[in-house]
Amino acid sequence: MTQNPDRTVKNSLWHGRFSGKATNELQELNTSITFDIQMFQQDISGSRAHARMLAKIGVYEENDLESVLLALDQIEKEIDGGAIEILPTDEDVHTYIERRVTEITPAGARLHTGRSRNDQVATDLRLWTKEAVGEVVHLALSFQKTLLAKAEETEGAVLPGYTHLQQAQPVPLAHHLLAHGWAISRDIDRLLEARKRMDVSPLGAGAMAGSSLPLDASMVAKDLNFSKVFDNSIDAVSDRDFVADSLYALALLGIHLSRIGEEVILWSSTEFGYLELADGYSTGSSMMPQKKNPDIAELARGKSGRLIGNLTGFLATLKALPLAYNKDLQEDKEPLFDAVETISRILPAMEGMIRTANFRVDRMLEQSLSPYIAATDLAEWLVKRGIPFREAHATIGELVERSISEGKDFQSLVLEHQELGDEAIAIMKKESIFTSKVTHGSASLDKIGDQLRNFSKQISEDEKRL
Repeated sequence: MTQNPDRTVKNSLWHGRFSGKATNELQELNTSITFDIQMFQQDISGSRAHARMLAKIGVYEENDLESVLLALDQIEKEIDGGAIEILPTDEDVHTYIERRVTEITPAGARLHTGRSRNDQVATDLRLWTKEAVGEVVHLALSFQKTLLAKAEETEGAVLPGYTHLQQAQPVPLAHHLLAHGWAISRDIDRLLEARKRMDVSPLGAGAMAGSSLPLDASMVAKDLNFSKVFDNSIDAVSDRDFVADSLYALALLGIHLSRIGEEVILWSSTEFGYLELADGYSTGSSMMPQKKNPDIAELARGKSGRLIGNLTGFLATLKALPLAYNKDLQEDKEPLFDAVETISRILPAMEGMIRTANFRVDRMLEQSLSPYIAATDLAEWLVKRGIPFREAHATIGELVERSISEGKDFQSLVLEHQELGDEAIAIMKKESIFTSKVTHGSASLDKIGDQLRNFSKQISEDEKRL
């Protein structure tokens, strides 16, 4: 793609109202083709549908329609091949394509009949976002499958669960991995719901009030695979809720990936030692030869801030905009394009990192056998014997405090306690503590098989929704 500022240009799309040409300063600020050119396929698809509709209502003869469609085919090949020349008046992808159609065939001069760039760009961006959201969901589903595979591979492994980053209760590693997987299921649901809400065609709304021509908005919507047509022309051209919806869903997905990244960073440290990353998904130090750094996890954590910034920045752009279209809305594309590209780079990298990671289940088990990690089960054992929970909680808490302050073996203290003894000691054995939970969705080795099946079913259902 080349830009030619010196080539003489006769007309702009709006030259009739103006006696002088636009200044360089205006053109440089106003132009968006450097980034919205990536919507060229959607703009060409919309132009094809619009041209077919114009033929139906008599604006085009059949030979005119054929020449316009052939011109659009040619332009698509040109842009695909990079053989395009941008002129100073080519403000955006819509202007460029219309100019090229008109250069190729005289019938191109009528292509904009009944259409404004306002409803055109709204249509293009909805088409682009629908496709992009679908691609992100595919990547998220693939990552979920990797989490599921790792969970199945390590089904019998156990590690300490944490609250406040302090050891709390033992949980199956599969249960922990699927906790992240279920969060991503909600992200997928949000993305698919956003895609459903954006599946409305704005084409036919014109600049903001529709058209006096007998345009067939339903025909165009069907041609472009939109499920609905707009109900209000002003809302159609000014609505960017679908961009905000998508940015929110992408930002939250990024936050969930950041949480996984944070755990990978902790778990791969010498202090935790819960996993080792594959060399191909790690980096080294330019100075310290021994280092193996979790850069993918760190970048996932860092780029979540970028995704949040895209969302908040765009919401600030929307705030207080009067109806209908305003040039401010040109700021919808760069944050959306960036968010989609960012998340589309993070997901495959995170997936590969998790897929190739070596989980140190021996180290996890060692930490899971800390005597204090059975404290909650001991308190609940007392509850089953009629002791109020607060009293049971205090009893076990006092034994933990004595064990730490007096340096006494915790199991010995449990054994000696008049309300505990031999039966309570049995609860502290791994055969018991790793299977003691009986409630729905709980962290028990006996229940993890059901959760694995449910998660696999959820993935299949989401694939069908696509």
